[in-house]
Amino acid sequence: MRPDSPAMAAPEEPLRRRKARDTGREPGSPPGPGRDPAGFPAHLRAGTFWLTRIVLLRALAFVYCVAFLVALHQNKQLIGNRGLLPCKTYLRSVQQHFHGRVGWDAVSYAPTVLWLLDWSHMDSNLDALALLGAGISSFILLTGCANMVLMAVLWVLYMSLVNVGQIWMGVPASGNRVPGNFPLPSLDSVSTAQGDPHVPDRSVGLSVADFQNHAWSSNPQGSLSFWESGSRCFLSALSWQGLIKIRGDQCWWDLTCMDFHYETQPVPNPAAYFLHRSPWWVHRFETLSNHFLELVVPFFLFLGRRMCILHGALQILFQVVLILSGNLSFLNWLTIVPSVACFDDATVGFLFPSGPGGLKDQVLKMQKEKARGAQPTLTYGRVVRQMVNLALGALVAWLSVPVVLNLLSPKQVMNSSFNPLRIVNTYGAFGSITRERAEIILQGTASPNASAPDAVWEEYEFKCKPGDLRRRPCLISPYHHRLDWLMWFAAFQTYEQHEWVIHLAGKLLANEADALSLLALNPFAGRAPPRWVRGEHYRYKFSLPGGPHAAAGKWWIRKRLGPYFPPISLRDLKDYFRSREWPYPEPE
Repeated sequence: MRPDSPAMAAPEEPLRRRKARDTGREPGSPPGPGRDPAGFPAHLRAGTFWLTRIVLLRALAFVYCVAFLVALHQNKQLIGNRGLLPCKTYLRSVQQHFHGRVGWDAVSYAPTVLWLLDWSHMDSNLDALALLGAGISSFILLTGCANMVLMAVLWVLYMSLVNVGQIWMGVPASGNRVPGNFPLPSLDSVSTAQGDPHVPDRSVGLSVADFQNHAWSSNPQGSLSFWESGSRCFLSALSWQGLIKIRGDQCWWDLTCMDFHYETQPVPNPAAYFLHRSPWWVHRFETLSNHFLELVVPFFLFLGRRMCILHGALQILFQVVLILSGNLSFLNWLTIVPSVACFDDATVGFLFPSGPGGLKDQVLKMQKEKARGAQPTLTYGRVVRQMVNLALGALVAWLSVPVVLNLLSPKQVMNSSFNPLRIVNTYGAFGSITRERAEIILQGTASPNASAPDAVWEEYEFKCKPGDLRRRPCLISPYHHRLDWLMWFAAFQTYEQHEWVIHLAGKLLANEADALSLLALNPFAGRAPPRWVRGEHYRYKFSLPGGPHAAAGKWWIRKRLGPYFPPISLRDLKDYFRSREWPYPEPE
């Protein structure tokens, strides 16, 4: 019997119908959306960044949203009309230095929209900037949609806060180059590379806005902005993190830095308590891994697509480990953002649904059109956007010249800004590691005589920094308690170098509600404010898991080093406050 006889052909019909049912279409019909001619789901091609742009925008919007929420909750207490370092006083000092005029010199020194607003309502101005920024970033986070205008507005809003934030928005000074966050509170205000010693210091912050330029591209397939992201990713890992370590503390060469880091970092979390007790060889491996990730892996960016993807994956994994081992604010979250640009649409496509009409399906269609040689229509708006992209790329390249020269210099300067807009900065995390943890404990007493042996001193508790020995270390990342962070830096110097500590003590003497909102416990709540407040200096160490202190419920053990500042009363501070133009607190 011949194969083409009717007897042999008949069974093929049910088979074809079964195949049609399996593929969801009739025989001979064209393949459905998102499927290849064989009926199988089509795969995204490598080399385009349409979906990557959406992921990147949402990641950046998340960090912006957290940063603006931190500003909304804490700005009034820190830099408001009655804040610890009022930004109105700061702006007035800048204005006075430039002959009392709000001219180009003053504005370029501290670029902020607050120059244009009514300073008599500074608290409302600060809230308005934070609320507007939080609203815009939330919209971008939820929708994944943004344009150059929205991203520019976010940049202007946040930089307006950074430029008046003073030490609350700075980075660690050279005395204690231990990590922080961006914007990163610091030990001291760090003068910019081109600063004038007679002008009030402006803090250098690695702001969220520093990493957003790559999100402004109007052509996500291509390239300029993603090359820029790659260069930022390379410089952030190599310059900010890697080189400053090997040029800084000897412990990075001895591989012993991780013996101290978990205990002495600014705000430890619960995992740090246990990681600190890891075997010595684990700490050596951690240090070697750090050097590999920060000094070797960045070069993967230049070795082709697969190595670039590996670089992004390793850097993100590294940052996740850091997030889990300490409260470094949104520093590590922000460092993840430029690493997203290492992944093209083919890599991030799994994050998007494959249904017809979805984003992935639209990208597939655009990729097919491009493969057929179709060219997008050249419109006036597209030309303008491309010109703006080129201008931004040229600007960043030009501003990066001193940064790269600084990177190559054996006398590398860290934590500095090379332009007033802070578009390109240098930042060094953990350049040196502190070996012991010092803490300032604020105490108050209702006794009329601070020197009386029977005076009862009661301790204030902060939101997150160590204090009560039995309180578990907090877990707050990516949120950031700026006062707690600065108290850690202040503990390594004196109150004369951190006058805001005395300002805080004065507010505690008055039971001022705004200042107390930054604390976790006020021992004088519901009663008269203390008559005296003092600062005590302690050395803190983790208790030994399973040891007698841990069995008693103590996470920490401490030893008194001496007084940080002597007992002071509100009456003693009147002239001190007046000379610094700080509002004198009235007891509540």
